[in-house]
Amino acid sequence: MSGVREEHEDSGKPRHPGGTGPGEVAEGTGQEGTGQEETGQEGTGQEETGQLRRSLGFRDLVVYGLLFIAPMAPVGIFGTLDAKSHGAVALVYLVATVAMGFTAFSYAQMVRVVPLAGSVFAYARKALGEGPGFIAGWMAMLDYLLIPAVAYLFSGIAMNSLVPSVSRWVWTAIAVVITTLLNLWGVRAAARVGFAVLAMEIVVLLVFVVSAVVVLVRDGAQRGWLSPLTGDAGFTLGAVLGAVSVAVLSYLGFDAIATFAEEVTGGSAKVARAVLFCLVLAGFLFVLQSYLAALLEPMSSAQLAADPVKQGSAFYDTVESSVGGWLHTLVAISKAIGAAFAALAGQAAAGRLVFAMARERRLPHVLSRTASGVPRAALLLAAVVTLVAAVWAARRDDGMDHLVSVVDMGALTAFFLLHASVVVWYAVRRMEGAPNWLSHVVVPVLGAAVIVAVVWEATTTAQLVGLGWLAVGLVVLAMQWGRRHGSGPRPPALGGTVGGAG
Repeated sequence: MSGVREEHEDSGKPRHPGGTGPGEVAEGTGQEGTGQEETGQEGTGQEETGQLRRSLGFRDLVVYGLLFIAPMAPVGIFGTLDAKSHGAVALVYLVATVAMGFTAFSYAQMVRVVPLAGSVFAYARKALGEGPGFIAGWMAMLDYLLIPAVAYLFSGIAMNSLVPSVSRWVWTAIAVVITTLLNLWGVRAAARVGFAVLAMEIVVLLVFVVSAVVVLVRDGAQRGWLSPLTGDAGFTLGAVLGAVSVAVLSYLGFDAIATFAEEVTGGSAKVARAVLFCLVLAGFLFVLQSYLAALLEPMSSAQLAADPVKQGSAFYDTVESSVGGWLHTLVAISKAIGAAFAALAGQAAAGRLVFAMARERRLPHVLSRTASGVPRAALLLAAVVTLVAAVWAARRDDGMDHLVSVVDMGALTAFFLLHASVVVWYAVRRMEGAPNWLSHVVVPVLGAAVIVAVVWEATTTAQLVGLGWLAVGLVVLAMQWGRRHGSGPRPPALGGTVGGAG
């Protein structure tokens, strides 16, 4: 892409002008101040600080991204979106894919120049300075730690509906334990198992698509053929945009690919391609299944809007009434297993973010320890947090509502700082030469505008939780600054500058 130097695309190594200072990572290693080169060899099993093993390919990155998003993510919110958009649910996902494409493009720009495990934490730290970098990581941490808890709870609820004799909190805890063990085993092993689960989800989705097409050819559509794009009771732009603000949350997770930048073979350009490919593929799958489901939906969008209780089960009810109960059960099993492994990918991403922040001494440094190239201390912390949150929510009737209201604001704030990082790094500081104004200004500004619109449309509870978490982060940042200021000069920023100054 224009304005990005070729060596960043090919080497996959982080650049550190000015040498390696305290708390920094030696170039190409991910290991603090050693000067050793990345060998790509498997670890010895001894504990190390700050070193991850490169073992992931393009397919592995896409698997992690799609697992975290979940190919059938629209199932749970189909009814809500259908009611909100006045029936234009497929158009909602089409617009949401384009909107989130701005964010994916900004990730692709920054991962090429900062190919580190911290993702948006590392990007904002490099471009904006120590403070904004910490806040970006702090806000993203809220998302990465609690989205897996939501997924685990989905899995527990689905399994409880299939085996009611076992409480949903027990199923939830079992899912946490199994996926945590896989993550501790290693990123490559987890990717192999994840690929099998993802294949199962894709097969179930294909069964739904084929069955839906057969029913539509045989019996015809319940609504107009263009209604999923235009609405079943007239097109309303405001209704579509309001639904888009909810639909974009289905895409949270594609950004997790960037947290594996230090474990991919072949350079950071592969990570950038995987981020974009994963978003486009997920968008296609979302539009396809929501279009078919809308054509089969026996209730109008107005009827769904008048009966909120029906919205949560609208997709399942549509499948059962049009195809049969057997497909309802198959989709439910797929969602139960798929949600657990979406949490696996989320937990892995959370572990890498915690690891990266600990390596830069923004969290307790012990969390940056690795064993055989696996950040086990960070993963265990992520597992404990998600276990507590998921089991707590599973034991409450309103637990899901509480969790969902919390997770969104962290990711959206981090996305906003990501877009700011692109503008500052490429257009303001011009660290890569003359900027490409479309790629480095127009796209990130549009992306930031989308984020602001989504935050504006969010619930008051979500906004207050986000502000509360931000306030705590600012207090922690102030305490860290005071401690460092009182003990001598601050360590240089990721780019070898203090406070991220040029």
